[in-house]
Formats: sequence, C-alpha cells, structure tokens
Amino acid sequence: MLIAILAMGAIVVASNIGVQFLIADGWLTWGAFSYPLAFLVTDVTNRLFGAEKARKVVLAGFGVGLICSLIGTQIMGEFGPLVTLRIALASGTAFLVAQLIDLSVFSALRNRVWYAAPLTSSIIGSVVDTALFFTIAFAGFLAFPAAWGDVSWAQEATAVGPLWVGLALADWAVKLGVALLALVPFRVITMKFAPHVA
Repeated sequence: MLIAILAMGAIVVASNIGVQFLIADGWLTWGAFSYPLAFLVTDVTNRLFGAEKARKVVLAGFGVGLICSLIGTQIMGEFGPLVTLRIALASGTAFLVAQLIDLSVFSALRNRVWYAAPLTSSIIGSVVDTALFFTIAFAGFLAFPAAWGDVSWAQEATAVGPLWVGLALADWAVKLGVALLALVPFRVITMKFAPHVA
C-alpha cells in the first residue's frame, strides 16, 4: 500500500515537472507520457487491495498534485508563474474526478476477463481527464479572472478547431496508447502478487 502511494506521488511529481517541457512541435509535453501511469497505479491497487485502499492512493496523489501546483504558482517562468491558478484548478479537478471514475468503473468490471476492468476504466478515465483539464484550463468560452492566466493563445484556429482542442486530442491519443501498454505491467504485477484474484 505504501509502495502504491509512493508510486502515485512520484508519477504526479514527474508529470508536473514533465509538463514544462514541450515536444512534438509543442503538441505534447513529457508529462503526457508519465501522467497516464497514474491510472495503472490506481488499477493495480484496486485489484490487489480493493477500492477503499485505491481511493486513499488517489487522494494521496491529489494531495501531492495540490502541493506541486502551489509550488508552481510561486515559480516565475518566461511568461509568468509556471502554474496559473486556472491550470491548477483544471489539473486538480481533472485528476480527482477522472481517478475516482476510473476506480468506480474498475470496481464494476473487476470480475470480468482480466483486461476488461483496467482497459475500460483507464480509457473512460482518460477521456474524462482530458476533457476536464483542457476545457477548464484553456477553453475561451469559460470566464475566469484575467489574473488566473491568459489563454488567448489557445484559441488560435487549427484544422480541428481551437488550438486547445488539438492539444487535447494529441494528449488523449497518448493516454490511449499508454492505457494499452499498461496492460502488460498490470498483468505481470497482479499475477505475481495476487494470482488468485488476477
């Protein structure tokens, strides 16, 4: 259980650092690749220890995320704080809601074929996480005080609509890929530590 909390904390910290580094011509960040592993930690914990303990791991990750966001709001970058209040709100909301939905979906499917619960819950959680984060953080139709962060750059027109929608689609594609790849460590870990429930 402690290992799960530490793993979740490490993923949240790594993702908060990784999101500062753009790749793929600015369409993605390194955080897009580490963050989806949070679903793996939640799902493995749920399988091995049950939903209640998995919820505690999620809440620990949420707490670490809040601390990272608070620190980020105090560090000044080229265009202001590394984490604006709007992004902090988006990040915390998306993480908590998506992880709790992942937990619920996994629990509902836990007695089906081994891959049904982790794959379905991670995909649904990823959709919710992506939609909430990018909408709250960057959508122009949501009104936030100007001091919470300027998102005018995210409204630039692209082939799929505003830039923030394109960024969300790219992020979601990575999450789907990681969800598929994460089935391998999920199976290995659960077979090793709880073959009777895997």
